[in-house]
Amino acid sequence: MRYMLLIYINEGDYQAASKEAAEQMTAAYFAYTDAMKEAGVWLDGGRLRPTSTATRVRFQEGQKKVLDGPYADTKEQLGGYYMIEAADMDAALSWAARCPGAQRGTIEVRPMWEYAE
Repeated sequence: MRYMLLIYINEGDYQAASKEAAEQMTAAYFAYTDAMKEAGVWLDGGRLRPTSTATRVRFQEGQKKVLDGPYADTKEQLGGYYMIEAADMDAALSWAARCPGAQRGTIEVRPMWEYAE
């Protein structure tokens, strides 16, 4: 079954990190991604740019509204994701616990809807 590991982090903490700390964090993510690939569970993944670069589209009263970010004053922001193939939720949770983002943020694990082709 496919699962999304949604990585919620505090953007401000990352932006305030020293160059050395940021390089260590990046290296940890590369190592984690390599481990997922070697285990055959990695399907996709990516890092998102900061919320200040985001744009939202919604309809209000039948009119399209385009809004530039950031939007919510929250402690954590969606910073990236991994899509993995895992035997079950326990296996997906095990991978989520190993994610470097789990040390300072939250990893949300969500099963994907599977559609017949």
